[in-house]
Amino acid sequence: MKILCEVFRSPRKEGMYLFVKREEGLERVPENLLSVFGSPESALVFALEPSRKLALADTQAVLAALDSEGYYVQMPPGKQEAALDQRRKAAVTKGDVDAH
Repeated sequence: MKILCEVFRSPRKEGMYLFVKREEGLERVPENLLSVFGSPESALVFALEPSRKLALADTQAVLAALDSEGYYVQMPPGKQEAALDQRRKAAVTKGDVDAH
């Protein structure tokens, strides 16, 4: 299953993204979610298929949500998770592959 997906960025919360099927746009996104999200800013359009890897979301979860709900919300990683990722990236850059 291949879906043309559009991703919107939230102007209110950094790192918060809304994935929708391009052909449906925002029509299935609840008004209360849009009021929290803010006025969506288009960030990206791409073909989403099961074999595609996403940076911060599980591809299967996104596809399932798009099919059943009509949208998928990606929240920013938690502060602890972000700090851990930064430490891992720094360790890889320094050559210490075993960083945790």
